[in-house]
Amino acid sequence: MSVAGLRRAARETVSGLPRAFWWLWLSTLVNRLGGFVATFMALYLTLDRGYSASYAGLVAALHGLGGVISSLGAGVMTDRLGRRPTMLIAQVSMAVSVAVLGFMEHPVAIAAVAFFVGMASSASRPAVQAMMADIVPPEDRIRAFSLNYWAINLGFAVSAAAAGFIAEYSYLAGFLGEALMTLFCAVVVFVKVPESRPEQAPVKSAGGKRAKDEVRITTVLRDGRFMGVVGLSFLVALIFQQGYVGLPVAMGADGLSSSDFGTAIAVNGVLIVALQIPVTRFIQHRDPRRLLIISSLLAGYGFGLTAFAGSVAVYALTVCVWTLAEIVNAPTQTGLVVQLSPAQGRGRYQGMYTMSWSVAALVAPLMSGFVIDHYGAAWLWGACAVIGTVAGLGYWLLMRNLPREEVPGGEEPVIEPAPVPVQARPDQAEPDPATAVERAG
Repeated sequence: MSVAGLRRAARETVSGLPRAFWWLWLSTLVNRLGGFVATFMALYLTLDRGYSASYAGLVAALHGLGGVISSLGAGVMTDRLGRRPTMLIAQVSMAVSVAVLGFMEHPVAIAAVAFFVGMASSASRPAVQAMMADIVPPEDRIRAFSLNYWAINLGFAVSAAAAGFIAEYSYLAGFLGEALMTLFCAVVVFVKVPESRPEQAPVKSAGGKRAKDEVRITTVLRDGRFMGVVGLSFLVALIFQQGYVGLPVAMGADGLSSSDFGTAIAVNGVLIVALQIPVTRFIQHRDPRRLLIISSLLAGYGFGLTAFAGSVAVYALTVCVWTLAEIVNAPTQTGLVVQLSPAQGRGRYQGMYTMSWSVAALVAPLMSGFVIDHYGAAWLWGACAVIGTVAGLGYWLLMRNLPREEVPGGEEPVIEPAPVPVQARPDQAEPDPATAVERAG
């Protein structure tokens, strides 16, 4: 492609999105640039503090448990308090708890604060995703979610390298640096990001009873098709988590060093940064059913190929396969969640979806440890292939009866939101205020 063609593609990729989206995007990028705790917690506890690997694993599990608990709570807050207040509370809490964690010395205190850090780190995600769904027109959401995912990985790639140098100087500096950057994100949200929550229907009827059209957690749980998507998301997340849990263990068992693992896993970040935007341009108007089935199979068999790896080059090649699956799956899955979510319940729906990834982060270490210890790494990679196949089949069964509508211009058909009970769709009675604003703009 020529330079002019690349410039045109770049303009088409970033044009037409609301200004509020770009402030959210900047907040995401800065937040990931400051990421230190999640990357270096294990090294901090074992090398700097001298604790055992078992204790480091316990702290990591508590950190993940905090994310599981906060996902649903933050989803409720997103719908009740609003997107902007939820993000502010989460980011300020994150900044304070990370700074405090850097000064903790007693093992119980470290574990307790790490739990709160995990809660705060996951609390803003439902609000961010719900706000993006509010402010971005439906036809641009896949592109917007892809750009946000690109910012996440770009920030992670830069922060992982920078944090390594910071850790050699001072772990405390890393904790305080993350706290300051997270606080900066809160300032950006407070100053530049307006509230986007659609107007809420009255919570109570004239008789004092709860309105029938209010979206609650039980509404989400009764939405069978959406909960099916959540379950399939958990399976796919369980596979992807093995890149950071089972893969380093398997490479170590093959006599490869931590730097070899760093080289192989760096391919993941480099490919996402390089390919996320062009791949999204390719898949943006294609059938999400096919994309989710293909990405599930690629993820499962990409990790399945790891059973045949024995060198850094071959491990890196397998990373390429499942990274492509990740590039396709992330924006497509997030877009599907938005399509299946009623506007006034997006926080709760996004919270449930976020929880599926948090639970996978808890289960994956237990799964990989048990399988590798009792059966060997080859069985773990075989299990990933089976799980990917099950997930692909699940997407095919779950979405094959969804209604289609033709997109002007002869594009691929897209999925319409699944029909849900009346009480789960408060936006049917009146036009969605967020959509009205988008059309007016």
